[in-house]
Amino acid sequence: MMIGTTDLTGIDKEIDSVLRSFIAVNSETGTAGEKNCEAFLTEYLASIPYFQKNKEHFGSYAVSEDPLQRAVCWGLVRGRGASTVVLIHHYDVVGIEDFKNLKEFAFQPDSLEKALKNISEELHPEAREDLLSGDYLFGRGSADMKAGGAIQLALLKRYSECKELEGNVLLLSLPDEENLSAGMRAAVDLLDELKEQHGLHYIYGFNSEPHQRKADGRGLLSEGSVGKILAFVYVRGFLSHVGKVFEGLNPVPLLSEIVADTELSPLFSDWVNGEAAPPPTWLNLQDRKETYDVSMPLGAGGCISILTLDSDPMHALKLLHTSAENSFEKVIDRMNRSYKEFCRRTGRNAETLPWKPLVMTYAELLDEAAMNCGEDFQKIYADERKAIEKRIKEGELDFIEGTYLMTELLLHSISDLSPRVILGFVPPYYPNVSNFLLKDLTSEQRLLADRVSRFSLEKYGVEYEKESYYTGISDLSYLSLKDSRGIQSELEKDTPLYGGAYSIPLEKIEALSMPCVNIGPWGKDFHKLTERVFKPDLYVQTPALLDYAIRLILQQEKS
Repeated sequence: MMIGTTDLTGIDKEIDSVLRSFIAVNSETGTAGEKNCEAFLTEYLASIPYFQKNKEHFGSYAVSEDPLQRAVCWGLVRGRGASTVVLIHHYDVVGIEDFKNLKEFAFQPDSLEKALKNISEELHPEAREDLLSGDYLFGRGSADMKAGGAIQLALLKRYSECKELEGNVLLLSLPDEENLSAGMRAAVDLLDELKEQHGLHYIYGFNSEPHQRKADGRGLLSEGSVGKILAFVYVRGFLSHVGKVFEGLNPVPLLSEIVADTELSPLFSDWVNGEAAPPPTWLNLQDRKETYDVSMPLGAGGCISILTLDSDPMHALKLLHTSAENSFEKVIDRMNRSYKEFCRRTGRNAETLPWKPLVMTYAELLDEAAMNCGEDFQKIYADERKAIEKRIKEGELDFIEGTYLMTELLLHSISDLSPRVILGFVPPYYPNVSNFLLKDLTSEQRLLADRVSRFSLEKYGVEYEKESYYTGISDLSYLSLKDSRGIQSELEKDTPLYGGAYSIPLEKIEALSMPCVNIGPWGKDFHKLTERVFKPDLYVQTPALLDYAIRLILQQEKS
């Protein structure tokens, strides 16, 4: 059983070679560079003798209707039996705007190191110390997450050389993780197809995103990944001239009140097993005026990111609904008090302003518009949605702007002009996943993280804590799911652009559900100029830990 004694001699040099070539490919997310990275990965897999002999065991899987024609690169090393572990990593990286005059070195670790040393006094003290130590590899994607990808690729090659491999190892290299996870959503379909074609039984999923160490030097093993909901709030006001402010209702202060009530609110943070989801934050705010005039805006919109551990979109929408109602009441009360004082100063009789709180979901607004417009509405609505989806696919619009346009279409289709707040969702949606949410785990699956931590402590003197969720958001979100039908129903109702330009194969995810863990190298300053990965983790410890975990699962599955 060769996988039980994997020879890792010299793998450090192979990882270094692969990683430097990997980083050198500028694969900024949402650009043609991702396609170049696909070519690099395909060439690498094709260079491995196993895949030269078994060409049906690797390839690229196109992301459906993708304007950049990106694809998932995959390689399957077959052994005995159906039991299969899945290795995933993403090959896109974030942009390099923060590199400024060092952009030419962003994808060249050695050159970047020299350039950073020339400005070392300008760096954060910790980054400067790490730079001068020589213990870190710098560069865009060095930590997030081409280091983890290089480790997985090097291990896959070693497994391909095993003459007697117990079980199977499937590697998925994914585009678009930093944006909409189009790669992983497509990979779910690929997993389903490979399962049928090769008779695979998926027993565990491994990601290798970088981790950040605790102050005491302990590493982290994450047995799941935080969920992410992007909710939108659209406020429809009542138009008036700025000289007649009490005749209208400005949507901007109402949206601002909702923002103030919800930004970093602990009420939205799930608490599970002593862990908490980071509280929500707003990612987008705008009024909907296109030109300047002396009228207040008619509409304003914003998007709030809500991270979850065990709650679903319906729960988040209920919390947001309560906040919007309370905020609406506060704004109306403040307006009435201001109006009363204005009337006192001007010798007028004050009357209560006519505004009443009205908060509704997108689905409720859609029903109102359909009832108001009659039988022609459905065609008008469908045609406009197709037109907006086409503009999104062509890169003319993003999902946020498209969602606002869909909401405004409905608001223009109703007869009631009362101010109101509309709530719903915008892509992307990431389900929360964690092994503790899965039933019927074997003892080996349940105790894997503990055993890996013990192995690391004994072999390297480095202890790893386990956590239920990786809070950096990752593609692990699409490896398991509960209540796919309920989530599907909610997304279809209150996500204006779900099902056309954006969808998730939720039922397939639930059917494929497998436990998972993130085992990745120690890194720092992800998405920053000083992004870096710890070399001993990169070359020695993480490859050994990941290999140990894979061997444990496959060996124990046999027993």
